[in-house]
Amino acid sequence: MIPRIPHNDFGVLNPPALGGWEPTLTVTVVIPAHDRQETLNLTLAALSAQSYPEHLLDVIVVDDGSATPLSLPELAPSRTKLISSPPGGWGRAWAVQAGLDAATGEVVFVLDADMVPHRRHVEAQLRWHHLAPYVVALGWIDFTGAGPLPAPEQVVAALAEGAEERLFPLSPHRHDWAEEIIRDHDGLRTAPSSLATRIHVGATVSYPAALLRAAGGMDTSLVLAEDTELGYRLTQAGAVFVPDPESRAWHLGLPTAMRDHGALKRYNDPYVADRVPYRRYLRTDAGRQWLVPYVDVTVPEGSYEDVRATVDSLLAGSLPDVRVTVTGPWELLTPERRSPLADPQLDLRLVHAAFEHDPRVHFSPPGTGTAPFRLSVPPGWVVSKDTVERLVAHLEEHDSGTLCVALEETAGGVTIARLDRTAALSRAALVAGPGDEHLDDLVDALFGLEWVDGETWGFKRRPAVYPPRRRPPSELAVLAARHEQELARYRKRVAALRAELAQARREAGKNGRDAARWREKAEAWRREAVRLATERNRTVLKRAVRRVRNLAFPGDPR
Repeated sequence: MIPRIPHNDFGVLNPPALGGWEPTLTVTVVIPAHDRQETLNLTLAALSAQSYPEHLLDVIVVDDGSATPLSLPELAPSRTKLISSPPGGWGRAWAVQAGLDAATGEVVFVLDADMVPHRRHVEAQLRWHHLAPYVVALGWIDFTGAGPLPAPEQVVAALAEGAEERLFPLSPHRHDWAEEIIRDHDGLRTAPSSLATRIHVGATVSYPAALLRAAGGMDTSLVLAEDTELGYRLTQAGAVFVPDPESRAWHLGLPTAMRDHGALKRYNDPYVADRVPYRRYLRTDAGRQWLVPYVDVTVPEGSYEDVRATVDSLLAGSLPDVRVTVTGPWELLTPERRSPLADPQLDLRLVHAAFEHDPRVHFSPPGTGTAPFRLSVPPGWVVSKDTVERLVAHLEEHDSGTLCVALEETAGGVTIARLDRTAALSRAALVAGPGDEHLDDLVDALFGLEWVDGETWGFKRRPAVYPPRRRPPSELAVLAARHEQELARYRKRVAALRAELAQARREAGKNGRDAARWREKAEAWRREAVRLATERNRTVLKRAVRRVRNLAFPGDPR
């Protein structure tokens, strides 16, 4: 029986101690490389000294257009082969996909050509794959400081002695953001679905080959951000992410994300925004449509009025990041001569005509990415403006799998709308066995399933007349509306003039107060000038009198 892991809580698994178990799964290590001969030699040397059984391990090195073609060194696993990336593309994703296409192992282990794994690196990750076929295991990375590289023989000797720590000086830099997420969520066991995918870093990671291929492999249109995008799709495929601190490896030097984070983020953001709906902060532009929507909505075939009312309400919601698919036998809409009004496919044809040129509406499931949420709404039911946004927020808040919305009870049962988490449906399908319980029971056990009332969440029947009849307004109503607009403009202008007048009065009052102060100062200065002039005149007069007296009465002491 396949183990049932709820959410990302891999704590239900019991991995064996390193060195104390017997592996059986085959693994293909894929190494994409571009002009990395010197570091590749060390990577292959470390792989040749792994604790994982040699007969279960093979290696594919993919030369991604190196200026000087790569070659295989003497120290390498016995079953190592070198291939070239096929024509038609380039970049890491292209090279990894070439290796995946050539891989024969039950597990695909992707390892960059600047990584030097510890002796039990492969074994530590592979033990998880022996426990559940939908685990994605990630290694723990240490970054090297500056210094010369050792020889391949030194790497092999260090691994044999268990002295990998001596190979390189340790850099103070780490994947702090990833380690913080892991630490804050009990080793990632309590991380919600939209967060667990973020720590998927492709420098050292292993996948069940079947799961990786079912998820679509690498997005070879990307030359950067391919790990982020793949992590998102693996989540939707039902994967559980397990970071293993015992799967240690050296990264030779610092990656681009640490050396030039700003430039890398600027490049990646538009590609990630288009493909990873979880990154809500990258999708803040109102009215935009994206390659992969946040919510995929399905509306089944029904009458023209019912389908149109439902689709119209969905497209008018406060969450514009939706894509609507109307299902039906569209192949019946043939171009042969027919009676337009007596056409047996009239409603189907009218629905098609109503939405044929709206890019948000599809008539067959689009092949451009899997949304994280799937909503189905029966035709004839309309939603309030914030219904879809509230439903998704509720699932995200509780990291739940499904919300079943009870709309009405009929003779045949209960009419429902339903919002599903794609990852929950995929996980349930992965663990289901022959004769197992209903898929909803598995979703409930793994993620949780909740029933809610439709009216509370804004669902209601469409209006009796749809689309609504909108008569053109009368001439009097048009004139009244025009006059009301003119009156509103005049009122706005009067309010502005009143504000200007009040400001002018405030300024005039301030100017008057300033003028009074200056007049007071001027009067004080005038009085001071008169006083000084008077004193000066008295002094001059006294001096003149004294001078005349001295001339008239010489020697007079007065």
